[in-house]
Amino acid sequence: MTVRLLGLQDSVATTVLVDPAATPGAFTALRRAYEATWHHYEGPLTAPTLCDRWSGRVVSNHTPDILRDLAGLPGGSDAAHVTTLRPAALAADIDALSRLLDRDVTPAASADVLCAALEPLDRRLAAHPYVLGRRLTAADVDLWAALTQAGPAGVLADTLALHPRLDAYARRLGGHPAFWGARCQLTPRSRHDG
Repeated sequence: MTVRLLGLQDSVATTVLVDPAATPGAFTALRRAYEATWHHYEGPLTAPTLCDRWSGRVVSNHTPDILRDLAGLPGGSDAAHVTTLRPAALAADIDALSRLLDRDVTPAASADVLCAALEPLDRRLAAHPYVLGRRLTAADVDLWAALTQAGPAGVLADTLALHPRLDAYARRLGGHPAFWGARCQLTPRSRHDG
């Protein structure tokens, strides 16, 4: 999503790992990058992984660092792309929201913890279209990913029903082309869902 939001598809090559049987070449390349980085590496292959094409080595396999690095890159210059996802003025707020999401908006979070974490975010969306204001940032990418992966669809749908602005926000972002195809567990709303 970050690569697409910034319009970096032509400058940052990405490979989606589905499963070893469906993408054997991608897994082989990832294994080679790990082995080039750590001699005789036999551990697990983690993704996402940022690799240097010139050296063939792993640069990072720590998701927050990879996203922070990508979000800091200048984006596309046309109206379809954001110019940056991590503006300096919002960096501390983006990091604080990321910590909150890692702690309280997870598949393991109870409904009470999830609801308490989402309440202030829902209130924020009363004044602005995005969680940190008037522009889409890395915080929105993090929040959308957390919302669409936070627990079983039923629990998440029940929790979002209590936070209508957050529910509408997640659905609106899900309609953005950069978010299409990403895993989403929001359940479809019926005509009777208010």
